[in-house]
Amino acid sequence: MTRPVVGLACNQSVRDRYLSEVDLARLQEFADFRFHVFTESSGLTSAPPPNPAAEKQLAEFAADLDALLICHGAPMVTGTVLAGSRLRLIGELEGDRFATRVDVPAVREHRIRLLDTSHGSSMGVAEWALALALIGLRDAGNRFRRLINHEPATTGVQGNRELSGRPVSLIGFGHIGRRLTELLRPFGVDILAYDPYVARDLAPAYGVALADLPTVLAHGDVVFCLVPLTSGTRALLGAPELAMLRADTVFVNVSRGAVVDTAALLDRLSDGDIIACLDVFDPEPMPVDSPIRDLPNVFLSPHIAGVTIESRTHFFRFMVDELRLFFSGRETTADLTEAVLAERYGRMRT
Repeated sequence: MTRPVVGLACNQSVRDRYLSEVDLARLQEFADFRFHVFTESSGLTSAPPPNPAAEKQLAEFAADLDALLICHGAPMVTGTVLAGSRLRLIGELEGDRFATRVDVPAVREHRIRLLDTSHGSSMGVAEWALALALIGLRDAGNRFRRLINHEPATTGVQGNRELSGRPVSLIGFGHIGRRLTELLRPFGVDILAYDPYVARDLAPAYGVALADLPTVLAHGDVVFCLVPLTSGTRALLGAPELAMLRADTVFVNVSRGAVVDTAALLDRLSDGDIIACLDVFDPEPMPVDSPIRDLPNVFLSPHIAGVTIESRTHFFRFMVDELRLFFSGRETTADLTEAVLAERYGRMRT
């Protein structure tokens, strides 16, 4: 059988930081690899600007590829790029599953498999979410503030709680939620999750029960916010929702700041009866004069949950796993299906 040819289109920084030699060697066990530098601008939720010259270069590069991988720097994959190619698979390394660099209808028309391995950062996010929960349950943010301000240290059992055996809530049960569930398992927690998009039969496989948002908000001693920012989740948690949090709840947000109404969050925190551990905030970067910086019941980190040394290489490692499955005739697991895209763009499945 002819070895498949896999090409990567992205900027040089992605090539240098995301591809480990180990994973590249794994790919080359079953495929030939090619690389082309592109320098187009784009974000996780914004498409590259139209650039016919760059798209022509991408079409020439993709002409004799079996699989095209794209990431930051790549131009838009349009019908023009696909015309005349033999592509069987297109994979986005880090697009937050929005497919903004791909003309999805054109890909569907050409019957090309579309994948996205943005969940490469999910492991790091889940780990930091767990860490924030432990920090919040020990009121460690407030204790640290007192120490560095040369104030008397607070000791004793007051406000010093363990995670084991507690009720826990997940708002969102995607890749991060499922990984976090695995990390929480040794603690013997009772997990309730809200996710209107997830397949109902997936939850019991993870030992999780599903419920509506008000029930989930009122359930947990720790409430994790794990949803992507979409038109359907922007300001998902406003004043009415935050009021449903019980006293002494630890609220952890490792998703996006704009999922929570900032003014409502500040107002709820001013009551002083809950603790917030936030890796994200709206706006970002956090203004230096934001009042949330001074609240004793808040622990902050600067959006670092998914930005780890390991996560940069996870994206390509997971893609190599997917390519091996695909070219051996097995089913891939990171497909960008219509259901996934509907979730990302806030369209409920019917």
